[in-house]
Amino acid sequence: MTGFLKWFFVFISEMLKGFATIFTGLGRGLKQIFDIRNYISIFKTYSTDFGALGWILAVLAIILVAAVYVLIGLMIVLAIRKYVRFRHSIVSNEDLLEEIASLQRQVLKMTKEKDEIMAMKVAQMGLPVSGGLALAEGAGSFGTDGEGGAVSAGEASADGVVQTSDRRFSRLFEVDSFYKTYTPPEYNNDLTLSDICETYRNFACSRMHLYYDIKTIRLFIAGMASTKLIILQGISGTGKTSLPYSFGKFLQSDTTIASVQPSWRDRTELFGYFNEFTKNFNETEVLKRIYSSSYNDDVNLILLDEMNIARIEYYFAEMLSILEMPNADEWELDLVPNVWSTDPEKLDKGKLVIPQNVWYIGTANNDDSTYAISDKVYDRAQPINLDAKGVSFEAPDTPPINLSFKHLDQLFSEAFDKYPISAENLKKIQQLDLWVIEKLRVAFGNRILKQMGLFVPVYVACGGDELDGIDYVLATKIFRKFESLNLAMLRDELRELCVYINKSFGKNKMNESIAYLERLQKLF
Repeated sequence: MTGFLKWFFVFISEMLKGFATIFTGLGRGLKQIFDIRNYISIFKTYSTDFGALGWILAVLAIILVAAVYVLIGLMIVLAIRKYVRFRHSIVSNEDLLEEIASLQRQVLKMTKEKDEIMAMKVAQMGLPVSGGLALAEGAGSFGTDGEGGAVSAGEASADGVVQTSDRRFSRLFEVDSFYKTYTPPEYNNDLTLSDICETYRNFACSRMHLYYDIKTIRLFIAGMASTKLIILQGISGTGKTSLPYSFGKFLQSDTTIASVQPSWRDRTELFGYFNEFTKNFNETEVLKRIYSSSYNDDVNLILLDEMNIARIEYYFAEMLSILEMPNADEWELDLVPNVWSTDPEKLDKGKLVIPQNVWYIGTANNDDSTYAISDKVYDRAQPINLDAKGVSFEAPDTPPINLSFKHLDQLFSEAFDKYPISAENLKKIQQLDLWVIEKLRVAFGNRILKQMGLFVPVYVACGGDELDGIDYVLATKIFRKFESLNLAMLRDELRELCVYINKSFGKNKMNESIAYLERLQKLF
C-alpha cells in the first residue's frame, strides 16, 4: 500500500507540473508579446544601421504589427458581444415562455367564467343548471323556437341519440336535401388514360388558354393513382393553382379551393368546429365537399392553395394519418362526440367516412414566407415540379367531359396489371437501394417503393416511358432526401452515384435524377 501511495503522489505531481508549465508558459508568452520596452530597446540597437529604405520599411512593419494587434482585439470584442447577445436571446425566450404560460392561465380563468355565465343563462331560461351545463358534454340541447320561446333540452334515448328538433349541420343538411332528387350525369366511360391526358390538354388550351406539357399531365394523373395527396411545387406563375382548377372544370366537377392562412394551427380551420354557444357546427367548404363526395361518383378535387404558408403537420395532421391506413373502411374523421337525431344521414355516430373519390392537391412555394415541407409529408405525397411556364400551341376546340371515379379507378387497376415495372428494372432499383444505403446511409423505404409500383404503370398507360416514370420518382421522392445530409462532405459520393446510375440504367436515360444530383453538387 505504501508503494502505491508513493507512486500515486509522484504521478499526480508530475501531471500538475505539466498544467503549471502550460499556464506559466502562456503567461510568459503574453508578457513577451506585449513587452514594449524590449521592442524599443531592440529598435534602438539596430536603427543606427538603417538607411532611408530601412526606415521606411521599419515604419511600415510597425504599422502592420499594430494593425494585426488591433484586428485581434476587434475580433475578441466582437466574440464577446456575440456571446452577450446570445445570452440575451436565451433570457428573452425564457421571458416569452413565462408570458405564454401566464396567458394560458388567463385563458383557463376566462373559460371558467364563461361556464359560470352559461349556467346563469340556463337558470334564467328556467332550466336546471346541471342540465344546461351537460350540453357541453353532449347530454342534451336547448335553444329558442321561432317565436322566442324556450325549447326544452333534448333527451338521450336508450341508444345514446339525443332527440332534438335543432340542426347543428345546416350545410350538410343542404347536401342531403340536394341529393334526394339528384340525377347522375352520363359519364364518358369509353376513354383511356392516354385519351384523358390528350383531351384535357386540348381542353385547357382551347377553352381556358392554359398550356401544359403533356408530361406534366401524365405525372398528375399518375400521381392520383399512387396517392391521395399531390404537391405541386415550383416558381410562381407556372400554373400550380390553375392545373387542378382547370382539371375540375374539365371534369365538370369544380375544384374546391381552400386558401391556407398563416394562422392555421389545427384541423378546425380546414374542417370546422362545434360552437358551444350557438350549438351549431361551423362547417367549411372542404367538409361539405368531402361529405357530398360520398353521394356521387365524380372525381372530386380539393385544392390547398399555398399549403406550406402554415405548417402542414399541424392543420393536416389527422388526414395524413387517416390516408395511411391500409383499410379504406377505417378512413373516418371524428367530428362530434355525440349523436343528435337531426344529424346528416351520412354521419355515422359523429364520424364522417372519407370517400375514395376525393384527392387533395396542394400548391407550395419555397420562399421566406413559407415553411419547409417535412419528410413525413413528402413521403405520403407525390410531388410534381412545375418549374417552367407552358409553351403555347394550337389545339382543336375540346368540350369538357364527365368522368366517373369508378371508371378512372378501373383504368388504374388495368394499368397496374398491364404495365407493371419490369423485373429487370426492379432488380436495378434494388441494387441502387443497396448502393445508396452503403454509401450515403439513406434507404428508399417500403412506402416509396409501393408508390412507385402504382405510379409507373399508370404513367406508362398515359403514354409515358417506364424509365422516365422511375426516374421521376427517384428524383422527387428519394434523392430529395439527400438535402438533409451534409452534402459538402459528400460531393465525391454524389459524382459516383451519377456514374453508377448511368452505368446501371444507361446513359441519358435518367436525366431527371442526374440533373437533380448535379444541382445538389453545385449548391452545396
